Amino acid sequence: MKIGITCYPTYGGSGAVATELGLELAQRGHEVHFVSYDQPFRLVGFRERVYFHEVEMDQYPLFEHPPYSLALAVALHEVARTHDLDIVHVHYAIPHAASAWIAREMLEGAKGPRIVTTLHGTDITLVGQHPSFKSITRFSILRSDGLSAVSSYLRRETEENFDVDRRRIEVIPNFIDTARYRPGLEPCHRALLAPGGEKILMHVSNFRAVKRVEDVVRAFARVAHRIPARLVMVGDGPERPRAVQRAEELGVADQVLFLGKHAAVEELLSCADLFLLPSESESFGLAALEAMACGVPVVASNTGGIPEVVTPEAGALLPVGDAEGMGDAALEFLTDEARWKRASEAARSVAVDRFSVERIVPVYEDWYERIIAGGDTGPGDAPPEASA
Repeated sequence: MKIGITCYPTYGGSGAVATELGLELAQRGHEVHFVSYDQPFRLVGFRERVYFHEVEMDQYPLFEHPPYSLALAVALHEVARTHDLDIVHVHYAIPHAASAWIAREMLEGAKGPRIVTTLHGTDITLVGQHPSFKSITRFSILRSDGLSAVSSYLRRETEENFDVDRRRIEVIPNFIDTARYRPGLEPCHRALLAPGGEKILMHVSNFRAVKRVEDVVRAFARVAHRIPARLVMVGDGPERPRAVQRAEELGVADQVLFLGKHAAVEELLSCADLFLLPSESESFGLAALEAMACGVPVVASNTGGIPEVVTPEAGALLPVGDAEGMGDAALEFLTDEARWKRASEAARSVAVDRFSVERIVPVYEDWYERIIAGGDTGPGDAPPEASA
C-alpha cells in the first residue's frame, strides 16, 4: 500500500502514535508519506520507504494568520496525485480531516485515495466541541471513509456529542514498541536522578492545565515527607511555573527535578519506581502505557480512557483531584517490595499482551484493506485481544 499520514509534528500523543505507526508500516513493506508543516519529532534518520513532505507556508502581509488548512490541502493533493496514494490517514480531526477532504475534491473526479481519520482526544472532547469548530469537525469526520478512536471512552464521546453512528467508529488503541520501552534499559540514569538511592516518581506530559501537574507535586510531597524520594518531571508547558511554585510552597523544591522535553523518554522511564498521571481527562493515557511497558506501576485518575489501560493489578486509580489519595497509594507500592514487584510485572504484561506493536499494527493494516476495498468499516471494535 501507498499510505499518506498527516499529524501534528510536535510533542504529543497523536503525533507520536502517528509517526510510530508510519515507521512500523514501512518496515512491513508499505510506502509511507508523512505530510506536515515540520518533520515529526520521532522521525529521525533515514528509513527505507519513508518520505517526508513539508507543507509550504509563505508569509503574506494580507494574512494575519497563515491559512495552514488550505496549504495542507494543497500539499496532500500534490502528494496523492504524484505518488498515487491508496489511503490518507489523518491523526487528530482538526484541521487534518477537512484538509484531506478538500485535497481529494481537488482531484476533480479522478480516483483519489480513501481517507481515514483517527480521533485522539481533545479534537473531540475539547477543541471539536467549541462552537467555532463543532460543525466543521462533524462534517469532516463524516466525510471520512473510516473513523477510529483510541479508546471505547472516546468512541462514546464522539457518538454522543457529534451524532455519529458508533458502528462507524473502529476502536484501535494506541500501541507501544515493547522492545524499546522495557525494564532494565541501558544506559540507566538512576544514579544521576537519585544520587542518594531515593525512590523515583515520574511524570511525563505537555504540562497543560488538563494534566494537573500541581497535583503531581502534591501527591509527591505526601510521599517525600515519609520516605526518601525524588520527583522527575519530564516535559514542558504553560503549567510548569505553577508546579515549581507548588513545590516551593510544600517544601520539596530541592527534591523535584524539571528536565524539560526529551524525545527518548524510555531512558528515563526505565529508571522510575512509580508513574503519576493525575489528569483531568485522558482519552487513552499513552504516557501511562509507556511507563507500564517499562515495568513501572501507575497511579492515575480514574477518568476517560485511563481505566482501559491501567488495570487494578498494574497500579491504582483514584478520583480526579485526590492528590492525597494518590500520594498514599504511591506510598503503598513504594514501601511494599512484594506488592511493587507484582504490579511491575502486571504492568509489563498488560503492555506486551494488549498494546504491543505486534498486536495493534496488523489491526490497522486490516482496517486499511477493508476501507480501500470499499467494504464496511467494521462493527466498531478492534479484535478482543487488541481492544482495551
